[in-house]
Amino acid sequence: MRDIVKEQDFLAARSSYEEARAVIVGAPLDATVSFRPGTRGGPAAVRAMSYCLEEYSLDLKRDLRELAFHDLGDVLLPPGEVAVSLERIETVIARLFHDGKTPFLLGGEHLVTLPAVRAAAARRPGLAVIQLDAHADLRDEYLGVAFSHATVMRRIGDFLGRQNLFQFGIRSADAPELEAARESGAFYTHRVLPGLVETVSALRDRPVYVSLDIDVVDPAFAPGVGTPEPAGITALLAARIVRDALLGMG
Repeated sequence: MRDIVKEQDFLAARSSYEEARAVIVGAPLDATVSFRPGTRGGPAAVRAMSYCLEEYSLDLKRDLRELAFHDLGDVLLPPGEVAVSLERIETVIARLFHDGKTPFLLGGEHLVTLPAVRAAAARRPGLAVIQLDAHADLRDEYLGVAFSHATVMRRIGDFLGRQNLFQFGIRSADAPELEAARESGAFYTHRVLPGLVETVSALRDRPVYVSLDIDVVDPAFAPGVGTPEPAGITALLAARIVRDALLGMG
C-alpha cells in the first residue's frame, strides 16, 4: 500500500494483512495542537509500550496471540501539509474498508478522526460516532482555522449530522460549543459508563465509529496528552468502558 512506513508492530502482530480482520494503522499528525506538541509520537509510543503487555489477557481470558490482527504501519504524512495529510489518511482507511477490514487508527492529534469518519461514512450508511473526550471539539473555528483538533467534531457533524454524534466525558467547552452540543445525539460530562451502555443499546442496529481521545482520562493517569484537563475518568474506568460497553459494536 502506498504512503505507508513501518518500523515496529503493535504487540508483535503476527497475522498477515490477508488473514487479519482487524488492521492497526498509525496517523502521526501533529499540525494543529495548541498547547503541548508531541502527538506525532503517539503511534510509536503505543507500539513500544505494547511490548510490556502480557500476551494473555485477564479481561478477555484468552491468549492475544490467537487474535488475527495486522499492523500496517504509519501513514506517511508530509510536515506542514494538513490537507494532504488528511487526504492520505482517508485514502488508507477507505482501502481498509474496501478490503473488508476493521481499522484501528492510532493518532496523532484528534483531527485524524475527520478523514477516518469520512471514509467510514462513505461505506457504512447510518453511521453514528461515539466520542470519548475531555473536549467537545465543536468550535466552528479555532485561531482562525476551520480544520483543527478543536473543530474536528464540528466538521464531522457538518456532513454526518450532529444528531449522530454521541459525546462522553466532556469537561471543557465554551458557550457556543455547548449550544451546538444541544443538537448532539447524547452529551455527557459525568455518568459516562451508564450513559454509554444506554447509547450502545440504542445504537445496536447501526454501524458505529468509536473515537477515544486519551485526554478523557484524568491527567493523574495520562499526564502527557496535548491538552490535559482535570477531573477525568480513571484508567480502570476507561478499560471497563472498552470491555463492557464497546466490545462487539458494529
